[in-house]
Amino acid sequence: MHTRIRKFNTRDTYPEQKLDNDLCQAVVARGRMVFLRGQVGQDLDTAANVGVGDVDAQTEQAMRNIQQLLGEAGARLEHICKLTIYLTDRRYRESVYRTVGRWLRGVYPVSTGLVVSGLARPEWLVEIDVIAVIPEEA
Repeated sequence: MHTRIRKFNTRDTYPEQKLDNDLCQAVVARGRMVFLRGQVGQDLDTAANVGVGDVDAQTEQAMRNIQQLLGEAGARLEHICKLTIYLTDRRYRESVYRTVGRWLRGVYPVSTGLVVSGLARPEWLVEIDVIAVIPEEA
């Protein structure tokens, strides 16, 4: 069975959208593969938005969340294999990638970047989706 970390329901997260989906922040599959929910500029514990209007602050928060969730899953940043980065404006690319690059120096994951018309909340400017694999010897 897969391990599901930080379970929640969308009716609590997005009450204005009248949703009812059981989700979680991370899934550990077969004890080694870690799939993270796309992370944004939102504190994992308080759900407070961080850095509204500031893509750098939102990226920093998303990367803190990623590090925290990987730790809760028994993984580390260096176990990241794949990133997908969603931006609401292509002008954010250089700044976001510079911040992510600082967090992942020496990791060398594959990465896909997309520019989208919007994210789940209008105040979110960047979302980062991660897949990691915990090595057998870890």
